[in-house]
Amino acid sequence: MFSGSHPLTVDDKGRLAIPARVRQQLADEHGLQVFITRGPQTSIEIYPPAVFRAIAEQIQNLEDRRAADMLKEVFVGHAVDTEIDKQGRVLLPQVLRKHARIEHNVRLVGQFNRFDLWAEDIWAERHGESKAATMIDAFAQLKLR
Repeated sequence: MFSGSHPLTVDDKGRLAIPARVRQQLADEHGLQVFITRGPQTSIEIYPPAVFRAIAEQIQNLEDRRAADMLKEVFVGHAVDTEIDKQGRVLLPQVLRKHARIEHNVRLVGQFNRFDLWAEDIWAERHGESKAATMIDAFAQLKLR
């Protein structure tokens, strides 16, 4: 399970250094190969190969042809299969950086079976103090002990 929030930077060549703890967890559980693709919001999503393939298969098997075609174009069509290099970095494709409005400061956020990558300013706006009431309502739906 991927969790945590990591403030990071993207270098001038569009490379992201993955934190050592995250790299080790990926290597231990999935290897160093990842799929990087466009998120449904203003973000980039990073998946282990098995998780990405399972989602792609679900998309392929959708009965709604229009939904399947749209998801194949956006989710699968923007996906890049890459490997974390020896320095612990991945290259973020320009088209994905543009979609997510990523320039330099970013936030890598664990999302159970993937990581989301947000431009830091968009992340701060989405999760500022004004979201406290929404979070309270969301937690109220959980059956916590």
